[in-house]
Amino acid sequence: MESSRRHDLAMKTLLLALLLLIMLLLLLIGLLSTQVVCAANTKHVSIKNKLGSSKNMTLHCQSKDDDLGEHNIADGEEFRWSFSDNVFGNTLFYCNIGWEKVQKYDFDAYSFARDKERCKSGCSWIVSVEGIYGLNSQTWFWEFIYHWPN
Repeated sequence: MESSRRHDLAMKTLLLALLLLIMLLLLLIGLLSTQVVCAANTKHVSIKNKLGSSKNMTLHCQSKDDDLGEHNIADGEEFRWSFSDNVFGNTLFYCNIGWEKVQKYDFDAYSFARDKERCKSGCSWIVSVEGIYGLNSQTWFWEFIYHWPN
């Protein structure tokens, strides 16, 4: 009888160890597939200064987690960065622009809710004296999205 109890305990221990191993393998496979999916879903954003007349602009972009710093962008130049959407589907990068006519203007350079489809191949922006244009990567048309304040 004692031998039977030891055998049952050994079997339960073996089954528990096997179950834990299977769970660990499934977790590892899930983590690896998430990294592949995240790498495939890398978003690229570019903001180009098209103010003309050799006008420079200052640009400061950030998200809740990443501050990309302040940059002085010469006319015709652009600022670029890449990232992956967070798992919650609420990624937001916002920027502050300043130039001679506009001292400080905030806009969303990437909002998951707005841009997950619009910016599939990248989120491109042009800053002009009229306002800010965004490229719709589904239609390949530049859309006038942000007006400068009066």
